[in-house]
Parts: sequence; structure tokens; C-alpha cells
Amino acid sequence: MAVPADLPAPVSLPRPLVELPEPAEPSRTDVRVALGRAADGALADDPQHPATLSDATTLLAARGEELDDLLGLAAARRDEHLTGEGRPGVVTYSPKVFVPLTRLCRDRCHYCTFATVPGRLPAAYLERDEVLEIARAGAEQGCTEVLFTLGDRPEERWAAARDWLVARDLTTTLEHVEQSARAVLGETGLLPHLNPGVMDLLELQRLRGVSPSMGMMLETTATRLWSRPGGAHFGSPDKEPALRRRVIDDAGRARVPFTSGILVGIGEHRAERAQSLLVLAESARRGEHLQEVIVQNFRAKPDTAMRGEPDAEFDAFVAAVAVARLVMPLGVSVQAPPNLAGELDDSQSAADDQALLLRAGIDDWGGVSPVTPDHVNPERPWPGLDALRAVTGAAGFTLTPRLTIYPRYVRDPNRWLHPDLVDPVIALADQRGLARERQPAAAR
Repeated sequence: MAVPADLPAPVSLPRPLVELPEPAEPSRTDVRVALGRAADGALADDPQHPATLSDATTLLAARGEELDDLLGLAAARRDEHLTGEGRPGVVTYSPKVFVPLTRLCRDRCHYCTFATVPGRLPAAYLERDEVLEIARAGAEQGCTEVLFTLGDRPEERWAAARDWLVARDLTTTLEHVEQSARAVLGETGLLPHLNPGVMDLLELQRLRGVSPSMGMMLETTATRLWSRPGGAHFGSPDKEPALRRRVIDDAGRARVPFTSGILVGIGEHRAERAQSLLVLAESARRGEHLQEVIVQNFRAKPDTAMRGEPDAEFDAFVAAVAVARLVMPLGVSVQAPPNLAGELDDSQSAADDQALLLRAGIDDWGGVSPVTPDHVNPERPWPGLDALRAVTGAAGFTLTPRLTIYPRYVRDPNRWLHPDLVDPVIALADQRGLARERQPAAAR
């Protein structure tokens, strides 16, 4: 498939990634100086004065009173973002269902329990009818989004995946993704969001015809975690930071509203964490396509190589959320998963941690499903919407559903949507570009 000639070229070339030494612990004075610079706008999204790696790295070490001040700056920046987006006081979530199209993957991430081996699955992939069954259940519960989550190109590692595809006259996993997403659109009216991993520009352009948005986590720019034995991504060809950075930039060239983000606590140090956030901020400025950045905390899981590693320290995670808010251009939402906050079976600790994330400047909770679990973190159930609404309301915000693309992209459909998707998106959008209220079938 030819790429349209009018695709915008990046306005500037990305700076090459360099391996960063582990930074020394800053003094409180260092942190106060960085906070003062941030308060003066040094981290704002002025292309002529981009955030410095030194400032961002230093602010990630903020604790105690300095962390409180950092959260205050981030919250003010979030409020400025919401006002600019025409939704002051509104924190969003996406009512969705999760479709684990395949749990096979060619990568070997050391913290992942989603990917597995063929012998532990009833089939290599979900059939299209199974996908539609999940989507219809979501439609019955008032959902608007179908999130396709899957491993990277499993046919390149597993014979079971290749055989399943060949038996259905398919060559690649991405063909199955495309056909399944098209079926969801045509038969349920719900909007697919695709997370199929690393893609090239032609693949992004092709899938743009069946999905209003796509996503892929950057995770980290720390190449050593991919290239050295013992690193969280060692043995995972699709986790090379430069490769993932290229995909994120290509999504901008393909005019795909895109989701990316970082993982906190997988072995990266503060400078690498800061570099990862700055790389995403640069890509957002170049392509204007990065609709949201997820900041996700590592939680150790049984049956993984990293099961003995400590969870991400929560203050470090909250500082990363705040720095993400400060370095991202206005218009980019910052999201943190609500089900990874707090301790299991302790609703109060979850509520306290969620309140802290709101103080740190998030404006979106991501996908929350009334039908399916979080297949990537199945041990961490979704909070009930009533509980999430209460936490959000206590912080002074209204919890409101959104679509898989944010209002700024809904309002500019000719630029950001394939012509086949304009009507399906508008049918689900309200006047603000958020999700039209859809009652569960039982309440109609």
C-alpha cells in the first residue's frame, strides 16, 4: 500500500539516544533550584527552551516538602492543560473491553505474565467470533472501545501461531488484527484501539483504516536493559529503545492518534527515566499525535524472572508522574492505571494512592472495563466506577467517559481519522468530543 504523498514529515530530527551514567543523589538545595526553574516555566513546552535532562533528573528525586511542591506545580500544569482542551475540572476514563487476541509473543520480557507458551492456551489466537462476543458484551454494558492487546509477531517464534494463521489463509498476526478490528467496527459500532507492538510506517497506515487510535509503550530508553544479560528486556527484539522510538515517530507521520508511556522501576535509573519522558515530549512536539502518556509503576508478579524485585517505590513513581506532566506539551494527557495503586484487598490504600496521583497531575485513568479483566495485570482488579468517581470527586473533578481518541482529534477528523472512521467516531461523541452517555442494556 502506498503512503499518501501529503503525510507530514517530522519538523526536526530526533536527537540520538546516548547511554547515561547513573546520576548522583542531588542535595535538597539542588532540588529546590530545579523546582524554582520549573516554577519559572523552564520545563514548559517551548521548543526554543526544552526541558533539560538535568532538571528533569533532579526533580525525579524530590521527596518530602519538595515532592509536595513538585505535585503542586504539576497540578497547576494539568489544570492549564484541561482549560486549553475545553474540559476544565474533568478527569476522564475510557469504558472499554480488552481483547487478548493472542498471548503468544516473540519477546521475553522478564516482568511479563501476559505472554505465555502454546501449551498453556486452548488456541494460539482468539477466533473472530470470540472477539465479536467480547465486543458485544462490552456494547451491552455501555462501552465504546475495544482494546486489542497481543504479543509481538508470535508467528516468528511459535509454529503453533504460524499453523493457526495458515489454516485461516492468513500470513501475519497483523492481518488477523486488521480483519478482527474491521469486524468489530462493522458489527458492533465500537471503536478498536490497537496495541500490536512494533510496526513499520506502511503497517501503521494500513491499520489506520480500521482503528481511530493505536498505542505502544516506549517503556524506557535504557538500552542496557535490552542489550545486557539480566536486563528486563534482554532477549526481546522488539524492545530495543531506538526501534520503539522510530515506531512512535512513524505514528505521527501516519497521522495516528497514539498512546505511549514509560514503566517505572524495571531497573532504570533517574536519568534514564527522565530521558524517556523527554523523548516522548519531543515526539509529541514533532508529530502532534501523542494524545496521552501513561506512567506505569512496576509491580512484581509471580512466575516471572523479576518476581523477587521490589515494586517501584511509590514516591518515585508519583514524582515521575509529576515530571511527565511538566515536560509534556499542553494537549498531551497524562494517565496512570488506577488498579496498580494501593495494596490488594485494601480499598483505603488504593484510594489514598489514587488521590496522590491526581495531585501529581494526571487527567485520565485509562481504560476501565465492566466486562473484562486487565489481561496484562490480571491480579489487580479494576476499581469500581463508583469508587473511582468518589476519589476523583473528592479531588474536585468530575469523572467523565471519553472515546479511544481525545476531543482534539475528534474535532479535526479530516486530519486525524481515516475517512471510513469519521462517522463511527462522531456517532459515539458528544458535543465536547467526549463519549456520549450510553446506558448498559439492563438500565435501558
